[in-house]
Amino acid sequence: MQKTLIVANWKSNKTISEGLNWIAEFSQNFKEVTEKEVVLCPSFTLLYPIKQAVKDRNLQIKFGAQDISNFPEGPFTGEVNARQIKEIADYVIIGHSERRKNFKETDEVLFEKVKIAKEASLVPIFCVQNENTLLPPEDLVIAYEPPSSISTSGSSAKEEDPKEVLRIARLLKSKKPNSLILYGGSVDASNVSTFTKLEGISGVLVGGKSLSPKDFLNIYENA
Repeated sequence: MQKTLIVANWKSNKTISEGLNWIAEFSQNFKEVTEKEVVLCPSFTLLYPIKQAVKDRNLQIKFGAQDISNFPEGPFTGEVNARQIKEIADYVIIGHSERRKNFKETDEVLFEKVKIAKEASLVPIFCVQNENTLLPPEDLVIAYEPPSSISTSGSSAKEEDPKEVLRIARLLKSKKPNSLILYGGSVDASNVSTFTKLEGISGVLVGGKSLSPKDFLNIYENA
């Protein structure tokens, strides 16, 4: 049985000490549910220490990176390659709208990242913004995240109409029948079940609300 994925994207937030405090608070009331799987995606600098803290507490939590290099191991200063990520994580977010916008990532670059991730046995969480977003040929996890529903610095976000989410999910599933579909866009404890109960939706990608251990725990419990 496929578990419901509850993915936390911390974006560029938290120091190591803040991340460890998050784990300490989250673990106090976290009760594992067999049908659900938590995937934490902190910054690269936090991955190892946070994973160790999770291991020490024997928490059933998986990890993902927020990005991956489109280059292999070698003379690529500043890059983090697939082999390095695989030592710590099982998933990797690729093609988030913030990276497409702020770092001008093209479809060609993103497709290469997916290819490299799959070759390293990482599971890509490939973000799409609308029904016209090009999809790579590989099977993966697809996160539908309409930009208007994503909270960013200095902007407001609106909740997406569940009927529209269902329409897009069905369309994506028809294109990639062996891929899982997540929804990501202003997800919180009050609306998460609205989306996870939709046909074809296998979980959620949570942004701002994942920064609070209490808020994220409530989302997990209500999903």
